Amino acid sequence: MVASATSQPLGGTAPATAGEEMRALVALATPLVVANLLHMAIYATDVIFVARLGTTELAAATLGVYLYSVIMWALIGLTGACAPVIAAELGRRRHAVRQVRRSFRMAMWLSVVASLPFIVLLLNGERLMLLADQDPVVAARAGAFLDILVLAMIPATASGVMRVTASALGRPGWATAITAVALGINLLGNWLLVFGHAGFPALGLEGSAIANVVTNLAMLAAYAAVLMLDRRMRRYRLFGKWWRTEWSRMREIARLGIPIALTMTFEGALFSSAGFLMGLIGVTEVGAHAIALQIAAIAFQVPFGVAQAATIRVGMAYGARDRVWIARAGWVALAGGVGFMAVTASLLVLFPRAFISIYVDPDAPENARLVVLALQYLVIAAFFQLFDGAQAVAAGVLRGLQDTRMPMIIAAFGYWVIGFGIAILLGFGLHWQGLGIWIGLAAGLAAVSVLLLWRWTRRDSLGLIPALG
Repeated sequence: MVASATSQPLGGTAPATAGEEMRALVALATPLVVANLLHMAIYATDVIFVARLGTTELAAATLGVYLYSVIMWALIGLTGACAPVIAAELGRRRHAVRQVRRSFRMAMWLSVVASLPFIVLLLNGERLMLLADQDPVVAARAGAFLDILVLAMIPATASGVMRVTASALGRPGWATAITAVALGINLLGNWLLVFGHAGFPALGLEGSAIANVVTNLAMLAAYAAVLMLDRRMRRYRLFGKWWRTEWSRMREIARLGIPIALTMTFEGALFSSAGFLMGLIGVTEVGAHAIALQIAAIAFQVPFGVAQAATIRVGMAYGARDRVWIARAGWVALAGGVGFMAVTASLLVLFPRAFISIYVDPDAPENARLVVLALQYLVIAAFFQLFDGAQAVAAGVLRGLQDTRMPMIIAAFGYWVIGFGIAILLGFGLHWQGLGIWIGLAAGLAAVSVLLLWRWTRRDSLGLIPALG
């Protein structure tokens, strides 16, 4: 029922109008957006339970999850490159069963091959924490946490491949349904294992890691069942001849995926570094930064979901060799993503205290300075939202054209030369402190969004869609 309610037409038939394209985009993007928000809820659940164990355990979990998450984002970006490849194949030929199966199979192989070296790396988590000059007790607990959490890496990466494949095949609703069930499993797992309810042992931090592993294994099993049993997708026999390798197809996915993975790493590392810079200023600044950034991250899930859908829609148009459809799909996605962020930016400007009150009491005297700083950062975040939405969707439409290398270079330059450079200059050189750091973040996002949009508008002259109809 979930899948049928969100089915998308496959094949190379272009919508006749921008309105039809917008309806197709919304139907594809909405379940992906909801699934993204549910993923955030899963992470929040872990924090809520672990926070009750004490500051040492919370610090260990925070450091461990940060390191794990950076790697997971990169792996999902790498293997998720199968989405534009599958979309292009479907755009070229409605019933591209064999080609879709080959792309899926090699993306699944890549999820295992690419995960293995990072598993080995994270099994040395305590040593990595000590090299980063972390407290030895926290480092030891983070290492024990990661020793278990690494078991979730391959299932999580493989589930990501299955998710984008199901979406490309017109069944994005399964992402919402499966992630909702996963949230319930994670809640139950943490409740049973962290504090030892219903006769289970109280395993503390390790219990939270086990709950996360079980959740990811459940998601993997659910996606596998859906791909094999769903009426539309089972005809692709995606797990058929799973042992057969096709290295050229894996290289094609990796060629597109490595720049995506690096782009995500550049962006994530910028925001993590901003938190470190805030720590050099003061504890209150870190708290205000965390609140403002969390609000912005929740809103970002909408353009991120639109970007994922746009990659598929533009990819199908690219495969169909239809210039008009490519332009329509791209511009509709950009209008949708930026339009939503314009609404959220307006809300941040009009009702900033309402957002802050979700996290702290804005009227409590002890929170006075925290609230003042958070209000300042949210003003910048309002502009930040527009640029963040634009860069996310612009990157998505360019991925649909299988253009990933130059966007990676743009991201490295925009985030780290412009964004980080301005943050250092204003925050410390001119002593604007946290406000200067946030202006730097906004400047980096603005630079990346402008350059990516320029590249999209110049797609013909740059040869991004050669020899199309």
